[in-house]
Amino acid sequence: MPIVSLSADNLLPLPAELVARLGLQPGDRLTVEVDGEGRLLLTPLRQPSAPSLADTINRKNLETPMQFIKGVGPKLAEVLAKKGIVTVEDALYLLPNRYEDRRQVVPLARLQPGRTEVFAGEVVSAEAVVTKGGRRFFEVLIKDGNSLLSCKWFHFNPAFMKKSWQPGRRGIFTGQVSQYGLQREVHHPEAEWLTEGETVEAAMARDPVSFGRVVPVYPLTEGLNQKVLRKVMKEVVDRFAPCVASTLPPAVAARHGLQPLAEALREVHFPAADADLRQLEEGAGAGHRTLVFDEFFFLELGLALRRRGVTLEPGIAFTVHHTYTKPLLKLLPFSLTAAQRRVLAEIKEEMMAPHPMHRLIQGDVGCGKTLVALLAALVAVENGYQVAIMAPTEILAEQHYLNIHHWCEQLGVTVLLLTSSLKGKAKSEVLGRVARGEAQIVIGTHAVIQDKVEFHRLGLGIVDEQHRFGVLQRGLLRRKGDNPDILVMTATPIPRTLAMTVFGDLSLSVIDELPPGRTPVATKIVSENRRQQVYGIIREEVAKGRQAYVIYPLVEESEKSDLKAATQMAEHLANEVFPELRLGILHGKMKPEEKEAVMRSFKERALDILVATTVIEVGIDVPNATVMVIEHAERFGLSQLHQLRGRVGRGSASSRCILLTAGKLSEDGEKRLRVMESTNDGFRIAEADLEIRGPGDFLGTRQAGLPDFRVANILRDGRLLEEARQEAFAVIAADPDLQLPENRRLRDELARRWGGRLELAGIA
Repeated sequence: MPIVSLSADNLLPLPAELVARLGLQPGDRLTVEVDGEGRLLLTPLRQPSAPSLADTINRKNLETPMQFIKGVGPKLAEVLAKKGIVTVEDALYLLPNRYEDRRQVVPLARLQPGRTEVFAGEVVSAEAVVTKGGRRFFEVLIKDGNSLLSCKWFHFNPAFMKKSWQPGRRGIFTGQVSQYGLQREVHHPEAEWLTEGETVEAAMARDPVSFGRVVPVYPLTEGLNQKVLRKVMKEVVDRFAPCVASTLPPAVAARHGLQPLAEALREVHFPAADADLRQLEEGAGAGHRTLVFDEFFFLELGLALRRRGVTLEPGIAFTVHHTYTKPLLKLLPFSLTAAQRRVLAEIKEEMMAPHPMHRLIQGDVGCGKTLVALLAALVAVENGYQVAIMAPTEILAEQHYLNIHHWCEQLGVTVLLLTSSLKGKAKSEVLGRVARGEAQIVIGTHAVIQDKVEFHRLGLGIVDEQHRFGVLQRGLLRRKGDNPDILVMTATPIPRTLAMTVFGDLSLSVIDELPPGRTPVATKIVSENRRQQVYGIIREEVAKGRQAYVIYPLVEESEKSDLKAATQMAEHLANEVFPELRLGILHGKMKPEEKEAVMRSFKERALDILVATTVIEVGIDVPNATVMVIEHAERFGLSQLHQLRGRVGRGSASSRCILLTAGKLSEDGEKRLRVMESTNDGFRIAEADLEIRGPGDFLGTRQAGLPDFRVANILRDGRLLEEARQEAFAVIAADPDLQLPENRRLRDELARRWGGRLELAGIA
C-alpha cells in the first residue's frame, strides 16, 4: 500500500495511483481508521447520487394541482380537494372501486338480472307515477324492436326528467338489471343520447372512455358524476402515469412478477380490451398486485428501519435486583402462569440490554397482562427510574391506578394519577412531584405526553390498549426521557396481518394462557320479550350466593341522556325488580374514590348486583360474579363485548353472558352477536370483527396509527403483505442504512412517503 504523510498545513495528499485505485471523484469523502499496527485504513464513503433531471421533472409534474387539468376548473378542483385529491399524483391513486363491462351493447330481450348491462333503444313514454300507497316514482319505457324495458327513478326532478326523457329520443343506456316477478327493470340508468340519424356504433366511438371497453367506476362525492370524473381521470392517467417512477429493486419486482408502476396504474384505471373482469373486481390482476406490493414494501421498509434504529440507539441497561418484584409476588394470592413467567422473562432480558426495548404484549381478556406490566415497572423503579403508564381513556387510567396503587402502597412505591380533568392547584402539585422524581409511577391518559409534563428520570413507558395510540404518540412518550424502554399492551387479539402493519416495529410477546380455574362463559342472545326470564336467571344465581353484572351502554360518556337512562335503569331494578337484593351503580362520571368504594363493596360481596356502564370493561376481578346481562348488546363492537364478557368466568363456577337485544338487528349486528355465541376465542372474535368492520373501525379511530393505504387492503392482501415484508426486511438486513448507491432512490422514496408518519426524520 502506498505510504502517505501529512503536509505542512495538516492536509493528507493522496497519490494519484491511490485515488484511481479507490475509484474516487473530486468531492468524495473517506473514513480513516488506524489498524492494530498503526496503519491508516481508507474507505470511500459513497456519495448519494443526485436525482437525475428527468426524475426531478417527473416529480414536479406529479405535484401539478388538479385545477390545471383539462376539464377541471376551480369549482371541480374544490370538490376533488374534499376527497383528498389536490395533485395529479393524488388522482392517480384514486382507484376505481368496481368496473362495468361496456364492451358490447346487449339487446333488451337478452338482458340478465343481477348484471350491469349496456343497452340501446328509443323512449316510448316518460311519466311520473303515484302508487295506491302514495309512493312516487318516474317511469320511462324503452323499446328496441319488439322488446320493452321499464326504467325507474325514485328521487327526481319532474321538469328535468320530462325535458330529458322525451318520447322518440334514442340513446345508449347503462344500469343494473333487476327482476320483479315477470318484469325486468333498471333503476337510475346512465344515458348517452344519440343525435338525429346517428348509429349506436358512431355514438360509442364518439365517447371511447365510456363505451366499448371495461369502464372504471370511481368512488364519488357530492357535486361529482362518473362521466365527468372518468374523463378527468383519463386525461390524468394518459399524461401523468408515465411520470411515476418504479423504485422497487428490479430483482424484487422480477421475483414477484410485478409491472412498472406506470403500466400498473394504466391497467388499473383503464384496463385493456381483453381484461378479465373478475380479476379486476377482486384486485387480483398484475396491476393491482403491483400497486399493493409497492405500497406494503415501503411501509415495511420504514418499519424495518424503525426496528433497527431502536436496537441501535443507546438505551438503559437495567439490572434486576428483586427489591420490589419478589415482595409483590409474595403478596399475591396466586402464582403467575407459565405464559406470564415466559413473557416476563422476555421483558426482563430486553430491559437488561443496552438498547431501548420496544415490545408489544398481546393477550386475551383476563390473562394477567397488567400484572406483568407492573412487574416490569417495578424493575425500572428499583433502578431509580420513573415509569409512565398511558391508557386511552380516563376510566381505564383510573382503573389501572386503583389496581396498581393498591399493591404499590404495600411496597412503599409512590403512584400518582394524571388526567386532563385534573385542574389548577391539584394539577400543579402532581406535575411538581413528577418533575422532582417523587412520583415513581405516573398513570394517566394522553395528558402524560403533553408539553407541560416533565419527568425527573423516565425509564419505562407502558402504553395500554395501544391501538388507539399512533406511532407518533409512542415517539412523544419516548422523548419524555432519554430513550426509555417502551412496553405496549393490548387485550384485543390482533390478527397477524394487522399486527404487522400497525406494530411492525415492535417485538411481540403473547400471553396465551388463562389463569387456572377460569371457565368458558356460555353466551346467549335473548330478545327483549324474554326479559323476565333473564331476571329469573339473576335471582337463581344470587340465591346460590353468586353475584351479577348488568351492563348498560353509554354511546358517549358525555351524553347525559344515556347516563340518565343507565341511572334510571339502576333505580328501576333496585325498586321494582329486585327490591330484596343489594344493588350498586358504577359509571364514568363518578369520582375515583366513589368508584373504588363501589368496586370494593362488590368484590367483598356487600352487593349482589352491579349495574354499570362500560367502566368495568377492564380491571375488575370478581371470581364470585357468574352472570352478566348486557343491555342493548347490538350497540357494542365485538371486541368490546368480548372484553366485557371477560369479567365473568373468573372462578370455578359455570358462568353465563346474556346479550339482551331490542327490536330487529341489522345484518352486521346479527353477525357480531352470533360470533359471540359461538366462541370464547379472542383471536377468532378479532378476525370476525375485522371482517365485519374493516381495519379503520376495528382499530378505533382513523388516527389509530394504522397507515391510510391508498391501494392496499390488509384483509384481501394479507399474502402480499407477508411477501413485501420479507423483501423489505431483507433489504435492510443487507444495507442497514440504505447507503448503497442502488438503494439511494429507495431511501428518497421512503422519506417522501413515510418519513413524517413513521418518524423517520433521520433518513431524509
